[in-house]
Amino acid sequence: MGATRLGYPADIRLKKAWQYDLVFRTGRRRNGALVRLLFIETHEDKTLIGLAVGKRQGGAVTRNRGKRILKEAARRLYPMIKDGYWIVLSLQKRGLSAKSHEVYEDLKRLLSKEGLLKSGQQTIESGQ
Repeated sequence: MGATRLGYPADIRLKKAWQYDLVFRTGRRRNGALVRLLFIETHEDKTLIGLAVGKRQGGAVTRNRGKRILKEAARRLYPMIKDGYWIVLSLQKRGLSAKSHEVYEDLKRLLSKEGLLKSGQQTIESGQ
């Protein structure tokens, strides 16, 4: 009886430096309150997601916490994201100290605003 793995699956990750480079050079950029979103449309069947947290953003402990929170938000939202994109996610400086549900909501709002969520998954902007 194997345990269900809930981690950030390797088959949905951007892995190669050239993939990140292509997204950074040619991708569309959008900033949320806590999250930075860069993306390009590809001709692949699957969407791939990468994370980027710069060394200028806090110490190692702070960056690692930020990466964990961002990974979890991406993992939870992945089934709702349309196929055929390469996405790079990064945290704004204030996102490093945010709570995980705040990062999740900000990322979901950004993805929805850019039309990257599957139909029926789009959120309506609320006055919160």
